[in-house]
Amino acid sequence: MNIALIAHDKKKELMVQFCIAYKGIFAKHNLIATGTTGGLIIDATGLNVHKFLSGTQGGDQQIGARIAYNEIDLVLFFRDPLTGQSNEPDVEPLLKLCDIHNVPIATNIATAEVLIRGLDRGDMDWRDIVNPKNSKF
Repeated sequence: MNIALIAHDKKKELMVQFCIAYKGIFAKHNLIATGTTGGLIIDATGLNVHKFLSGTQGGDQQIGARIAYNEIDLVLFFRDPLTGQSNEPDVEPLLKLCDIHNVPIATNIATAEVLIRGLDRGDMDWRDIVNPKNSKF
């Protein structure tokens, strides 16, 4: 499965800790991330992560395009709802794309944990049947 990882600035450390905790599961999948978040994850875990631009430079839009082309199976976007995000990625376009293309998305750690555990159990295998793809990052 192709998993996209995005985090607002105040949630980047939480994303890193989450990736450390679930490194064994993430290692079985293709990971992509916005630039800064991806770099932090690579440094902390050694996982192979394909990095796009940082969110402020359009990395979230690059991920959105991959969702539209059915190249993403799961999105983890740890957002900070309490801080104004004028210069950071906006979650609304990604939520819309995920809804249109039936891509599960978690915007907080509680939902992310449910999705990652489900992924590990095979609950997301339907994505390969309904949406076969050749693109791997």
